[in-house]
Amino acid sequence: MSPVSDRTAPRYRPCVGVMLINPKGLVWIGDRYKGTPEHVDATHSWQMPQGGIDAGEDPLAAARRELFEETSVKSISLLAEAPEWYAYDLPAPVAQQSWRGRYQGQTQRWFAFRFEGDESEIDVLAPPDGHKPEFSRWRWEKAERLPELIIPFKRKVYENVVAAFAHLTA
Repeated sequence: MSPVSDRTAPRYRPCVGVMLINPKGLVWIGDRYKGTPEHVDATHSWQMPQGGIDAGEDPLAAARRELFEETSVKSISLLAEAPEWYAYDLPAPVAQQSWRGRYQGQTQRWFAFRFEGDESEIDVLAPPDGHKPEFSRWRWEKAERLPELIIPFKRKVYENVVAAFAHLTA
């Protein structure tokens, strides 16, 4: 999608996304809890960790925080940052449910991290610091399959992210 400069910034929620890659080159994905506003069906409920950037927060710090809040993962090393911001629009009914219609979509900065811990570190059902679980389960997946698993309105962003980090998952 278009970089953030092509969008009216206040209408797009600033956000980060994380591609967590294991030593075999597979990518972590989580199955979103059903009933989230953007949920479509079981096939398109899988996604990588992502979340909002707090006021004054550095995007890299936000990526590390969101990854920890959603997966409990801390054992990581930074591999790369996507070359640009990617944005997507929410369908109108979802935009009204999410953030009370304040945003029409999200603009995201993506980071790739190498997972260096033991899989027992990953806990999506009891996230740290009292955070509400966002995922019901997780798995490792081939990067090239990610765009077909994500909700359709985020597909172009996932295609861009997979392309940007393809050299890390080969």
